[in-house]
Amino acid sequence: MSVKKQFIKTKPVCKVTFTVEAKEANNAAVVGDFNNWNPKEGEMSKLKNGTFKGVFDVTKDSSYEFKYVIDGAFVNEVEADSYRYNEFAGAENSVLEV
Repeated sequence: MSVKKQFIKTKPVCKVTFTVEAKEANNAAVVGDFNNWNPKEGEMSKLKNGTFKGVFDVTKDSSYEFKYVIDGAFVNEVEADSYRYNEFAGAENSVLEV
């Protein structure tokens, strides 16, 4: 799993690329504060090597809680900037700082 950030100098956004290795999975999405926790808005494409990848524009100078949804299971990003406990979920979420 990984998160790559590309800051756009001419716009107040950051292009964030999420990558998840899930060879056996049928589908994956990234859900979080930046897409209202909506799996449809966070769908990732499966590459030939079995990795899922998605690129999303998020507003700069913000912090976002997020998780991956892999075949219906919620998974944290191991390379997240930090983790934050969420009372609604009753668990820690990954945190993205941009």
